[in-house]
Formats: sequence, structure tokens, C-alpha cells
Amino acid sequence: MMHLSQQEEEKELLSLYNDLAKEYELSETASTFGGHSFTFLSVLDSYALLDRISPEEFVKDEQMPYWAEIWPSAITLSTFIADEMAVDAKRVIEIGAGVGMVSVVSAWNGASVLATDYSLEALRFARYNALKNRVDLSCERLDWRMVQCQEKFDLLFAADVLYERVNLLPIITAIEKLLKPGGAAYISDPRRRVAEQFVVLAEENDFAITPYAREYTGGKHTAAVTIYKMSRKSESQ
Repeated sequence: MMHLSQQEEEKELLSLYNDLAKEYELSETASTFGGHSFTFLSVLDSYALLDRISPEEFVKDEQMPYWAEIWPSAITLSTFIADEMAVDAKRVIEIGAGVGMVSVVSAWNGASVLATDYSLEALRFARYNALKNRVDLSCERLDWRMVQCQEKFDLLFAADVLYERVNLLPIITAIEKLLKPGGAAYISDPRRRVAEQFVVLAEENDFAITPYAREYTGGKHTAAVTIYKMSRKSESQ
């Protein structure tokens, strides 16, 4: 990844913000992870983006603008990474990165990070949030239904991606393809029923699952969140 000077980063940051502000109503969220303060830009009202999806686009991809919000699962996983994991010098990929909170926190804690999402719009926000928080990470489009990335990673992170049953096996297949031998994936989910099906399917596909139960207490509501650690059974025996 080519490193920009501080002046070049500030110029890109301002340009990105101005472009995004023309297209979206924006929201800035202040968060603290591992004792460090972060700021994240997202869309004020993701539901307003539904009008932008044409029927043709929906039929093709069934893509909803889930990327535009910061979900409790992402905040919980970011806290887990900052407080309970050693990611320094690890090569990390996030799938379904959205606006990039998990990727930014991972990079701040010393990981070499590739943030990926199917939405190119999401990656613009992820890039902005990386610049805003002064961390180095790369952003690339990735379709977990057909992974083209040839690199393999020490760790894979994903927050709130288990919302459609049709995605479960593609996500498991993507994880299998993207993890190095001995690698592990951490999937954060607000205990949807479909997550239970994901666990069963993952175990059927040679993954051992270790759940970590956590509670999100920020904002107006609390939320029960489980982080599922996935590692290959064949490597843990």
C-alpha cells in the first residue's frame, strides 16, 4: 500500500467528506475502544437509501443498504478486538466491513488490514474512516459468493452478516478460502435464529465453534451479542 503524506491524506479526507456530504445525510459517531477515542462517519438514515435501489438492482443482488449503519455487533466485536485479542502484526481481512469500524480498530491495534465489502459506497466510508482515525488499511470490493482474492489471512472478522439464510454457505466457503492454515474467524451476531443455523452448517463443514456471549450497552438499548470463533477441526485435533 502506498503511503501518502499528511498533507495528501488531509486533502483526500476533505475531498471524500465533501463528496459524501453531497450524496448523503451524514452522522458522526464518537467511540472509545481500548482507551482510545475514535470517530466514525456513517449515514444518518439508512432507510432513506432504499429509494435509491432500483427493482432491477434488487432482483440482481438483493442488496440492502445494511452497510450504511454502525450496528451493535460491530461495536461489540471492536471492543472484543481491542480488549481481548492480540492482533498486532497479524494479517486481517474483514468481510462485510460496512463503514469500517472493525477494520479501523484492528489497524489501530497493530494489524495489517484489508477491509472488504460488496458495496463500493461502503468502501468510500471505510476509506474516510481510516483516514480520519489515522490508520493504514486497504479497501477492496469482495463478493463472498465468489471470492476472487487469492491471499490468505491469519484472522477474518465479520459483524452482522448472518441475516439471510441464502448467505450462510457462501460465507462459510469464503472463510475456508480466505483463512491461512491455523487461522481463525470471528463472526459477531445479535443472536438471530439464522445464526444457530450457521453454527450447525459450519460444524458440518469441518469448523469448530467457540461462542463468546457479550452484551452491548451503548445508546438507548442493550443488545445480546455472540461472537463466534471459527477454527478448522482438522487443525485443532
